[in-house]
This record gives sequence, structure tokens and C-alpha cells, in this order.
Amino acid sequence: RSHPLREQSTHFKMLNEEGENVDLYIPRKCSWTNRLIEAKDHASVQINVGHLDQSGVFNGKSTVIALSGYVRNMGDGDSATDLLWQKKKAAAGQA
Repeated sequence: RSHPLREQSTHFKMLNEEGENVDLYIPRKCSWTNRLIEAKDHASVQINVGHLDQSGVFNGKSTVIALSGYVRNMGDGDSATDLLWQKKKAAAGQA
């Protein structure tokens, strides 16, 4: 027979009255390696690549690329960013 408290989910989210997530820390994952970026990883970066409309003006949308300190330490940050953007720009409608 199972214990009633063990049947409940162990993942709790802090939600406000409107149902929006208000957790103080939401962990990120590296876009290149899918590793969890820890809070103590001070070498990690998050790059927001802005989208442009047909006339070359920023349209308010962006694509997020998060790189862990491990990728940057190995010297792969530049190539990882370039290859990730090449894959994502078609989905974002950027030429």
C-alpha cells in the first residue's frame, strides 16, 4: 500500500493569483550541450538575438541562446553560437 504523501508531485511551483510563475530562480539549459547551467556557473552567457523585419528594423522579437561556461572554456562559444543561429534563423523567419 502506498503512502498518500508519496503519490503527490514533488515539484512545486510558486504561482501568483494570475497563475504566472514567480519562482526566484529558474534554471537554464545550455543550447549547445543541453547541460543544466548551474547558479554558480559565472562564465555562462545568455545571448538574445533580435529579429528584424523586411526593412531591417527590430520587430520586438528575439531568439535566446544560452551557453554554459564549459562550452566557452573549451573555446567553442563562437562556433556554437553561429551554428545554433544558422539552425534557428529559418524557424524564426530570418534570411
